[in-house]
Amino acid sequence: MGEGKLLQGQVAIVTGGGRGVGRGVCLALAEAGAKVVVNDIGATLDGRSSGEQPADEVVGAIRAMGGEAVADGADISDWTSAHRLADHAVEAFGRLDIVVNNAGILRDVMFHRMSEAEFDAVLAVHLKGSFNVSRAAATHFKAQGSGAFVHMTSTSGLIGNFGQANYSAAKLGIVGLSKSIALDMARFGVRSNAVAPFAWTRMIDSIPAQTPEQLRRVEGLKKLVPEKVAPFVVALCAEGARDVSGQVFGVRNNEIYLFSQPRPVRNAHRSEGWTPQSILDSALPMLRPGFYGLDRSADVFTWDPV
Repeated sequence: MGEGKLLQGQVAIVTGGGRGVGRGVCLALAEAGAKVVVNDIGATLDGRSSGEQPADEVVGAIRAMGGEAVADGADISDWTSAHRLADHAVEAFGRLDIVVNNAGILRDVMFHRMSEAEFDAVLAVHLKGSFNVSRAAATHFKAQGSGAFVHMTSTSGLIGNFGQANYSAAKLGIVGLSKSIALDMARFGVRSNAVAPFAWTRMIDSIPAQTPEQLRRVEGLKKLVPEKVAPFVVALCAEGARDVSGQVFGVRNNEIYLFSQPRPVRNAHRSEGWTPQSILDSALPMLRPGFYGLDRSADVFTWDPV
């Protein structure tokens, strides 16, 4: 591939790179000149083995366009396997510059019916997997004095959704992980950001579509093209974004969002201190105008994708 590309000579790992958003990111990184390690275990939506090898197809597509890529089947929920993934990138291409934590599974169920196994399985891939791979890469990033992390979060965690306590907890946890990485590794020239991708993929293809409201929502989601997330990821990893770190973004077709981060919005104080009754009588009424409703992502993003 030609010289002068944004990510020429850089090496990237993309977890969950075999399908959907991850596939689009892999291809875009390669188009920008990066060498790509496509990590995907070929699992079904709930994390079980499917026997498929989607990473091989993506590697083939990258090589067909003149790029360099290798497939990797490491289970990122396992500490040792995640470290082998980082080592694989260095062994294959001599360095590691970019990590895109994209892999994930779903075990959607209403909270009062959710089992421990359903909760643990989702956090193991999304949150612990993101930690494992990031921690493995951090050693390489620190040694070379540079590196870029992009972690996929979700409005299910940032705003809320039904039947996804496990997924929402993991995705909001990823925001905290990303910010902590940004703070801890800034001195080494390493940046870390979170992105909430809006895209019609296997993940949201599982959303129920039985009521008129659900059908309308699904029809709107089908307009969301996963490949449109990829250019923003490439830009975040480029040298021109070296000063961008600790942020939370969203990409929805041709729209790009910067999300707010938790900060105090109202204050109540009492010089003599508080009692439970005075809190009920005074503090809560003072704070109540700033309360958030029980919103879901669909309640906030009500317009059609641009």
